[in-house]
Amino acid sequence: MAAAQPEHAWFPVARTAEEITTPSVDNRRVATPYTKLMTAIMDVDMAAAVLLATAAEADRLGVPDDRRVYLRGLGAADEPPALASRPDLGRSPALATAVASALGPTPVDDVAHLDLYSCFASSLAFASDALGLAPGRSLTVTGGLPYHGGPGSNYGTHSLAAMAETLRADPGSTGLVTGVGMHMEHHTASLWSTRPGDAVTSVPTPATPAAPDRPTVPVASGAEGPATVVTFSTEYDRNGPTSTALVCDLPDGARCYARLEDPEALVSAETDELIGRTVHLSADGSGRTAAHL
Repeated sequence: MAAAQPEHAWFPVARTAEEITTPSVDNRRVATPYTKLMTAIMDVDMAAAVLLATAAEADRLGVPDDRRVYLRGLGAADEPPALASRPDLGRSPALATAVASALGPTPVDDVAHLDLYSCFASSLAFASDALGLAPGRSLTVTGGLPYHGGPGSNYGTHSLAAMAETLRADPGSTGLVTGVGMHMEHHTASLWSTRPGDAVTSVPTPATPAAPDRPTVPVASGAEGPATVVTFSTEYDRNGPTSTALVCDLPDGARCYARLEDPEALVSAETDELIGRTVHLSADGSGRTAAHL
């Protein structure tokens, strides 16, 4: 999509899946499993704007009907702030809550256009699971942050502007836009159409970590002894791996964060699956926990 929008996208270049996923001199690893071309690039010079008005004000200003796009649904919800405290690290109940609120009675299969926030590929996977999308469906009308360009938090404005243009070209259809904040913590979703519907009066109260139906896992600091790796990501600079961040399960049911820094272990982490593996933890007294294979 970005390649088809040279007047809007910062990187209007068509790339193959192999080019995007294969590490190279020009496409270095950033953090497992992401290469540079899979990662949002925010150092861009871009701007977008959204103009909001009541129908009465649009009438007064003489805005033609075929230029109007209406908000049809809205949702917002939060995950617990601590990543390790979320029971299932592969899904986002808060994102599912946000999109369900935005969609209301509209089945997702009836939504013609999507622009799902795409800072990383995992964000798209979370949203696809939350929406129950069939494989192969187009997930963006902009091209996504890595390809359209991600001007920080203002990418959401570009997404809304692109969706407005898309809906004007397909009158009567609907489009869903999602947004993400911080470490997949804050989630928003909005449904739009050139066809007006019932008034949307307020943003739903965000789900909170303390909600009875949102259990959390306790997170420990200064843990020592054996632990099981739940998930990990190796960080890279231009010279190679620098450290591996771990989320680990402890024997008492809590979780902790740890860091793997031994050079030989980092090489191993590039090729070996660490999830499910037992590591040994040692605390340095300052709150940092080191992991050893």
